[in-house]
Amino acid sequence: MITRAGSTRSREDEDKDMKHTPTDASTRRFLSVQEVAHYTGLSVHTLYAMVSQRRIPFVKMGRLTKFDLRLLDEWIAKNTTLPMPLKRP
Repeated sequence: MITRAGSTRSREDEDKDMKHTPTDASTRRFLSVQEVAHYTGLSVHTLYAMVSQRRIPFVKMGRLTKFDLRLLDEWIAKNTTLPMPLKRP
């Protein structure tokens, strides 16, 4: 095929350019409910319940509920309970 610049490219090269390459969830700032469920191990139902109770940070983008990865990691760190040190007699 001939491109606008006049160079020739194969059909395979154009097909590679047209394919959608999925991005890794850890490289994006906003995650979907399903991605956060996988990331945290919580169910989608639990996440929606936490959103409705405002117990977890979220962002509304139109009708979509998204989660800011930075805020989510901060929330996880803030809600992490560390083990107590051993008591020595």
